[in-house]
Amino acid sequence: MKTIDELLADGVAGKRVFVRADLNVPLDGTTITDDGRIRAVLPTVKALAEAGARVVVASHLGRPKGAPDPAFSLAPAATRIGELLDTDVRFATDTVGDSAKATVAALTDGQVAVIENLRFNAGETAKDDAERGVFADQLAALADVYVGDGFGAVHRRHASVFDLPARLPHYAGYLIANEVGVLKKLTDDVRRPYAVVLGGAKVSDKLGVIDHLLEKADRILIGGGMAYTFLKAQGHEVGISLLQEDQIPAVLGYLKRAEEKGVEFVLPVDVLVSTEFPDLKTKAPAHPTTVAADAIPADQEGLDIGPETRKLYAAKLADAATVFWNGPMGVFEHPDYAEGTKAVAQALLDSSAFTVVGGGDSAAAVRILGFDENAFGHISTGGGASLEYLEGKTLPGLAALEN
Repeated sequence: MKTIDELLADGVAGKRVFVRADLNVPLDGTTITDDGRIRAVLPTVKALAEAGARVVVASHLGRPKGAPDPAFSLAPAATRIGELLDTDVRFATDTVGDSAKATVAALTDGQVAVIENLRFNAGETAKDDAERGVFADQLAALADVYVGDGFGAVHRRHASVFDLPARLPHYAGYLIANEVGVLKKLTDDVRRPYAVVLGGAKVSDKLGVIDHLLEKADRILIGGGMAYTFLKAQGHEVGISLLQEDQIPAVLGYLKRAEEKGVEFVLPVDVLVSTEFPDLKTKAPAHPTTVAADAIPADQEGLDIGPETRKLYAAKLADAATVFWNGPMGVFEHPDYAEGTKAVAQALLDSSAFTVVGGGDSAAAVRILGFDENAFGHISTGGGASLEYLEGKTLPGLAALEN
């Protein structure tokens, strides 16, 4: 795929450059609680603006129902971009209507505008190719060049991600180029030992990546809510812990394949349990107890890996040359259940491995728990996109940039 450096070399002064970013940031009302995704696209936006482009930034946020919804407005993101760039950023209150047309038309060289949430238009996410195409045509009328830099959305066959690049000269921004380069180090030319840490709530979300990684990884460490389906598959009582009973046959199949291939599967040996899920708003003390992973009481729920598991996982990561981590080890948002996720993050920092944090809740946890993002080899902006890439799937947004 062509990159932004090639675009800049050809000159962009005076050109309207449409940047498909991923500004899908968490909001508390109108307050952005984590601006990591905004910061990730800034190098692309800044380089284009400094080269004299008229930059039109677009993104989705949340899951509005194809119509305007103030709760999902990109106005806070536009304000934050302006603060970080120390410049005035224009904001269009629609996607392709009068406000967008006037806002873009008023841009001068080096100025930046953000248009409203793309998902306020039903054409963005439409299943029908023609409906998406109409919206893509309207977006194309706002620009001369397309730069794809919303890695968190490249696994979506959406108008601004898949259809729009076909209508304009198109290039990959710095973020996407970097993300793809990193993921190739996890698939094509892997330094070994290669360890993978998978957590999060549902094992069903990770089945595809586990299937693919069984052909790539040397060891796979499991934590989070998904661990209890593995423990149940081994015949252990898991109490009222999160459990996907229908996935037990698949889990048993993976455990058998791992044994046959010599891939080490590492499961928790102890867990923190409680009869109640913690209050994430008040953060009131939860008073969990620690039990062996094969001795979870029938009336209790596993909510984090225990101290012995933290030591075990740190030891399993210590000699790794490559580590990919996706998914927290427990309910990290509550201080009483954050230690498992902290321990994994610290183990990555303590190792000499090339470390990749695979977006989503893992990336949020790194920031929320106070770790230095720059100390990791790479923190992805797209959890779902990273996983689908590692599954070997063709990602529509990347395919569109390569054509």
